[in-house]
Amino acid sequence: MTKTKRLILILADQLSWQQPVLLDSSPDTDTLVFAEVIEEATYVRHNKHKIAFLLTSMRKFAAEARNKGYPVRYFTIDKQVKTLLEALQNTLGTQQIFDQIHVCEPGEYRLKHEILTWSDRLSLPVVLHEDTRFLCSHADFKTWADGQKSFRMEYFYRGMRKRLNILMDQDKPVGGQWNYDADNRSGWRNKDTVPERIKFVTDEITQTVIDTVDAHFSDHPGDLSQFHYATDAIEARAHLEQFIRVFLPRFGQYQDALAEESTTLFHGLIGLYLNAGLLEPLEVCQHAEAAYRAGNVPLAAAEGFIRQIIGWREYVRGIYWYHMPRYATLNTWSADTPIPTWFWTGKTQMRCLHKSIQQSLDTGYAHHIQRLMVIGNFSLLTGLSVSEVCDWYLAMYVDAYEWVELPNTLGMALNADEGIMASKPYAASGKYIAKQGNHCQQCPYDPKLTTGPKACPYNSLYWRFIDRHLERLTKNPRMSLITGQWRKRAEDERDSIVRWADQVLDRIESL
Repeated sequence: MTKTKRLILILADQLSWQQPVLLDSSPDTDTLVFAEVIEEATYVRHNKHKIAFLLTSMRKFAAEARNKGYPVRYFTIDKQVKTLLEALQNTLGTQQIFDQIHVCEPGEYRLKHEILTWSDRLSLPVVLHEDTRFLCSHADFKTWADGQKSFRMEYFYRGMRKRLNILMDQDKPVGGQWNYDADNRSGWRNKDTVPERIKFVTDEITQTVIDTVDAHFSDHPGDLSQFHYATDAIEARAHLEQFIRVFLPRFGQYQDALAEESTTLFHGLIGLYLNAGLLEPLEVCQHAEAAYRAGNVPLAAAEGFIRQIIGWREYVRGIYWYHMPRYATLNTWSADTPIPTWFWTGKTQMRCLHKSIQQSLDTGYAHHIQRLMVIGNFSLLTGLSVSEVCDWYLAMYVDAYEWVELPNTLGMALNADEGIMASKPYAASGKYIAKQGNHCQQCPYDPKLTTGPKACPYNSLYWRFIDRHLERLTKNPRMSLITGQWRKRAEDERDSIVRWADQVLDRIESL
């Protein structure tokens, strides 16, 4: 009996032997195709760290496949293959005969829609597999979402905990609570020393990629002299083990903090490894739970970390696929102001924004409070263009793929999704930022002032946002206290604050 000869396309964020197209594969019948394509690297101006991480990891995974005996066709960026389709057409033009093409579904609606046209264009069956590395299937999420009046993550998360038996005592949550967020909100007051992160040696493959990326993408953000990410599964596990042993015990305490002294604090920095396939989500959660049960990690820290993976990560993916393609068109607050040029340079006097944007540009990383409550909050308050801000986030971060970036940016940071994800906008004044860290101490703006040249821009912009959308926000029960406070202020005081905020917006490029 003749065996089916398959051509398997491996995308750069699917570098796992647990992905569905590889689970039942065989070197005897299957040829693997890897392609570094210009189109996927440039449709937004991706950070050099993201490109270097993915290309290095993909080259190492391809080498591993060759060692396992698989025939491999690999197209490097130097070969100028412009699209994934072109890479397949090139491969099919060889003497090898294939019966089918197989690929795991991508993380972007755009690319999935394109792949669905390939069968006709290649005159060969293209089999698209659902990505089973995620813990909630599309069908399971749809079943959950179809039964909800509102899409609140907390209830989804509780169902995932039960189904996966993570941090459970029989049918009850460990400790008697589902969520320990209230214990995880300490600001940074330089009370702790942040340990050194594990850094990985720049081997020959990595250095070759770094040189290539610098040459081909010189106008993209990113300082590759600071590239220290893991680039294979062994290194990623070493990173995970250090995080759980050294950083996770204080992760929860400082997960919302902002610090001059550290860009990463006690955060995991494993999203890029999960999203590219170098780590498996259930294994990561079980590792963290084991550390808690061994008495090495506080429950609040373990729960908060696990919630980000089996709760938030799975939830945003579900939201993305459930609501696309309409989701990408939403713009609740009609925000259309072009983003300032300093989003691409970091050259702003606002210390919190300077620090958050500069490290994003340089390293492709910022933690969730920097993304949500510093950069995202500013973007919301100033009415920056939703599409431009979403493209910026997608381009900037090493862990960003549209399935995770779009709900987090459009939905959470910009509150532009008609309330699908959040029951209120994550808007805040400068007082929140001052409470969470020490950036304000080195800022020319004062978080205690609302108007005047020394006033923190967040303050007047916050009240301008409230004033501009007062009617809509008043209907939101979670905003009633704030809208009530604003209404109680004297009319001339309100007018003065809004006029000042308008002046702030007029000089946004020089803030």
